[in-house]
Amino acid sequence: MTHTAIDPTKAALLDAILPHVAFDGWSPVALSLAAKEIGLDDPLTICPRGAVDLAIAFHQQGDAAMVAALAQTDMSDMRFRDKVAAAIRLRIAAVDDKEAVRRGTTLFAMPHMAADGTKLIWGTVDAIWTALGDTSQDANWYSKRMTLSAVYAAVVLYWLGDDSPDGEATDAFIDRRIEGVMQFEKVKARVKANPLFKPLTGPLDRIMAGIKAPTHPPRDDLPGVWKDPQ
Repeated sequence: MTHTAIDPTKAALLDAILPHVAFDGWSPVALSLAAKEIGLDDPLTICPRGAVDLAIAFHQQGDAAMVAALAQTDMSDMRFRDKVAAAIRLRIAAVDDKEAVRRGTTLFAMPHMAADGTKLIWGTVDAIWTALGDTSQDANWYSKRMTLSAVYAAVVLYWLGDDSPDGEATDAFIDRRIEGVMQFEKVKARVKANPLFKPLTGPLDRIMAGIKAPTHPPRDDLPGVWKDPQ
């Protein structure tokens, strides 16, 4: 997942809208107020989908900040599970406006916005796996991102309601969620190694072997992407 620099006018609009999001959400009202503050007559020329585009940009800025922080973090002595946990913590630490995330979570939970929300979460976990050096080229490429998507989404919801000192409860929750995934992976490995289950796992393995990771960026197979039929 690559992160391109945001358009300067769009960045200014994003900065201007954030104080209004706490009161009006990612809404036309908040967008209009932000545009007025920076002297922009028609914000739709910058954000065709209105405030939704800014909510997406806000999320992607957080992803970019996380990737930058990961690049500056020495993880050489960490177990891989701890690297994943550290990446999730850095992603949360990249948020400087919790209410904007809360409002964004509400926005992307709406049925007509669910595809965009799914795509954003997928983009976050793809950024994590890519930054951590994932080289999988088969079905594992997808399963890793699906599993971490569930973990990350649960962590964000928990964090939004966490008022513990320094986010201690969220830290513990992250560890529990990752431990749960590790235990599940151990069970999967035992089942796969057990010859009694070979009649079931064998055909599934052959099917999964035919699944390949995307190889030509920009990736157009992420959840939430609508392909116009030709």
